[in-house]
Amino acid sequence: MLERQPHFDYSAIVERPQFTWPGGKRLAFHLCLNLEAFAFNAGLGISYSPGIPHPNSYNWGWREYGNRVGVWRLLKLFDQLELPVSLLLNSEIYGHCPEVVAAFRKRGDEIVGHGRTNSEHQNDFDEAGERQLIAEVTEAIREHEGTPPSGWLSPGVNPSKVTPDLLQEAGYRYILDWPMDDQPVWMKTRSGHILSVPYPHEVNDIPMIALHHGSADKFADTIVDQFDEMLEQSNEQSLVYGVSLHAFIVGQPFRLRHLRRALQHVRAASDRVWFATAGQIAQHFAHAVPAR
Repeated sequence: MLERQPHFDYSAIVERPQFTWPGGKRLAFHLCLNLEAFAFNAGLGISYSPGIPHPNSYNWGWREYGNRVGVWRLLKLFDQLELPVSLLLNSEIYGHCPEVVAAFRKRGDEIVGHGRTNSEHQNDFDEAGERQLIAEVTEAIREHEGTPPSGWLSPGVNPSKVTPDLLQEAGYRYILDWPMDDQPVWMKTRSGHILSVPYPHEVNDIPMIALHHGSADKFADTIVDQFDEMLEQSNEQSLVYGVSLHAFIVGQPFRLRHLRRALQHVRAASDRVWFATAGQIAQHFAHAVPAR
């Protein structure tokens, strides 16, 4: 008998109750930007130069390019297209490059908890250690933003068995760690429920470009093709389409040009699509389809 995860039962998407997004729209689009800080002279993270011993300045510098250069080019693009952003934030960024967070804060974007740093994974901690990690991140965001985050993505998308339980107990309302659906899904925890909001594994620049060696133009085509197909499918039922970006990848000029083309295509359908943050999607769904 297979071991089964305890958080939700199987549910065929074609058999669920109907609901709509604000304005009667059927497709919700959210754009996630991962803003991450890595320890120098340490491991973890996608490696551009595997096998080189630490300190690996080549790999660390590749990631840091996103914080120093790429993210500012992306911000300009997001402003031009008036796109809201869900900023998936390592709390170490507050001490490393606070100017970047301030720029997103000025735009009114959502800050989503994303651990302290991607140089550590929650799955490497015991329950007490993970609870403390979540508490530290929550307090850092509360201190700088005035309110705690409502959503969470685990560093490396590598949660532990008790991550949903700990997040719900810490006051979080949604989680992005489970890419198993095109609609939000209520997850049972030991103390109640937490909502899983669709986070893209495929339409995500790290797997597509860094792992599967996809080109910039093909990633842009993927964004467009996914959008066109989901917009057509949303005529039958409301869906969520998410795109996940990292500034050190798509902030590179040759990739940014293709990303701009793709996002312009998506933005052109404003009359049929709700452009929202992950938190806004979670809040609306929780009212439309409450946990049972």
